[in-house]
Amino acid sequence: QVQLVESGGGLVQAGGSLRLSCAASGRTFASYAMGWFRQAPGKEREFVAAISANTYYVAAISANTYYADYLDSVKGRFTISRDNAKNTVFLQMNSLKPEDTAIYYCAASRTIGFTVYGYDYWGQGTQVTVSS
Repeated sequence: QVQLVESGGGLVQAGGSLRLSCAASGRTFASYAMGWFRQAPGKEREFVAAISANTYYVAAISANTYYADYLDSVKGRFTISRDNAKNTVFLQMNSLKPEDTAIYYCAASRTIGFTVYGYDYWGQGTQVTVSS
């Protein structure tokens, strides 16, 4: 069982930044891929970003790194990262736009995925509001 608690949401002007955190309980956090999703009023919950549980060697940078992927509309503006020592996953959001307004949820899965299906554990969500 994994319990997830998001924090860091709030009200920000367009062009501003927020950093969301998701703290996980349990000693198996490092074995889970983590995802961020969002749901705006009247819309379905959508994938925002995901990060793998394992690192992979990337020859181009001669280093191990996590695999991460993003919704096209947030690429270059949002960054997902994780700190296994703190059982926490982060979502750094820069250059925010009014269309980013939504409730943001973090989720945990045994395998990395890019839809709501397959994620076994969910947090309660944190509201992000971007004013124009």
